Amino acid sequence: MNVVFQHLSDSPVWAIKGIQSIAIILVVYLLRLLAGGLVKRHVTDQLNLYNWRRGIRTVTAILLIILVGRVWIRGIDSIATFLGLTSAGIAIAMHDTVANIAGYIFILWRKPFKVGDRVQIGETSGDVIDARLFQFSVIEIGNWVEADQSTGRIVHIPNNRILREPLCNYETGFEYIWHEIPVLITFESNWKAAKEILSTIAREKAEHLSDGAEAQIRRAAMKYLIYFKHLTPIVYTAVKDSGVQLTIRYIVKPRRRRTSEQEVWEAILEAFAKRTDITLAYPTTRFYAHNEEQLTTPHH
Repeated sequence: MNVVFQHLSDSPVWAIKGIQSIAIILVVYLLRLLAGGLVKRHVTDQLNLYNWRRGIRTVTAILLIILVGRVWIRGIDSIATFLGLTSAGIAIAMHDTVANIAGYIFILWRKPFKVGDRVQIGETSGDVIDARLFQFSVIEIGNWVEADQSTGRIVHIPNNRILREPLCNYETGFEYIWHEIPVLITFESNWKAAKEILSTIAREKAEHLSDGAEAQIRRAAMKYLIYFKHLTPIVYTAVKDSGVQLTIRYIVKPRRRRTSEQEVWEAILEAFAKRTDITLAYPTTRFYAHNEEQLTTPHH
């Protein structure tokens, strides 16, 4: 053993540093294997497992650069400098993880949503079913499914998206949304009679859906600048390319939007079927031609 130490002491400096570097690489590699085994044992979700493995690889690579660099570069002798560089390296390597934790703290502190709320972030909409340290999960709605019905898929969203993208909450603060049903009738139809029919249907089928909305607005106004002058259903008139458009606008809870629209449309179809002066319109093309007899020169 003394011979070995004597040999090392007589070796060039670069040889000693090389041996130290190899030792550091072996230790860090063993630590990487140990951390990977612990993560594999405790993390079952494939996405989380992938993220953890990627983070471990990045952290170990940065540690190798710092530790081996400290061996070969004399300028990194200060422990404070070393710790500072190590902390910076870990922060860079674990950027997504740190951001997810910050997002979770924001969720707990500001409460932009709670489990059970219907939310939209980016192009993803759904009902929140779980919120954890690194991600929250939703049952997806919409996408290829009409209206706001569930697709059946569970979508896991990283918490850091809360800090980077707008979040729409259908229910927290104010549990109602405005819904519109456009009804297009032909230009030849009696649009005034049609508008009166739609107004009656809206009052019968949709007015009760806003029960409780006024009280919620008063409560929400204590925290947000929310103000609606009229909450009763209304019908708007507009002219489109293929006819007169009458749009029913009413307030409803998000989860009742599709069923309420079905009830309104069934009532409209039944009412219009009894009228001969009202016809639903659809995109059409009309051609007009001059009288050919007036354009033809008579022969003598």
